[in-house]
Amino acid sequence: MDLRVVAQQRRGLLRPRGVWLMLLVAVVAGAVMAAPYMLLDVEASRLEVDGGLHYALLVAHVFTATVALVLGPLQFVPAIRAHRRWHRLIGRTYLLVGVLPAALAAIPVALLSGRLVTQIGLVIPAIGWLVTGWLAVRAIRRGDVEAHRAWMTRNYALTFLAVTARIVVPAVLLILLATGAVARADASTAAASLIPIGQVLGWIINLVVAEVLIRRRRGMIAGSVRSPSFRPR
Repeated sequence: MDLRVVAQQRRGLLRPRGVWLMLLVAVVAGAVMAAPYMLLDVEASRLEVDGGLHYALLVAHVFTATVALVLGPLQFVPAIRAHRRWHRLIGRTYLLVGVLPAALAAIPVALLSGRLVTQIGLVIPAIGWLVTGWLAVRAIRRGDVEAHRAWMTRNYALTFLAVTARIVVPAVLLILLATGAVARADASTAAASLIPIGQVLGWIINLVVAEVLIRRRRGMIAGSVRSPSFRPR
């Protein structure tokens, strides 16, 4: 096989510095996301909850989603991927301790909210979380490494929603303030109402970026295959 093809197959979707930056952002965002729930104070909840069960499901979702958010970038580190035992251990923990319970908890949390935009913003990515995780596992079991990487990339794009939504909300709020659509005195109320919108836009943006990265990688590999490294003199 062409050595350049092998190199492209081993190379990840992101450069190592990009992966470590993503990990740093994930750790900081995870800490910020989980902080209001550390003391199990319902009054500190960032989302309105109806009662004890609703709050308990929300806490379970937040903590397990934080696990997935922090572990996810490690799956894209070439040095860790090279050690199959560690890669599998982290991957299984990411899916079984992070993604699976976080997705299962997110669905009732959204449905109990009674707000359509919140339900759309959480239920669709939660189902996508489960489906892409299953497809990633199925792909690696049949030995399709490239498909596995692609589905795991899409899966973590949904996980990273927790970060993107927190960027989208203030960005949209600033636009509304700048255009006069929202008064400065109403900024805090508007920010709370924008959270469900940020969730919807967040997973859409992330999946678009993931597809761009996946297609770029496929194009690079295809280009290496079409361009042989050995040419007769």
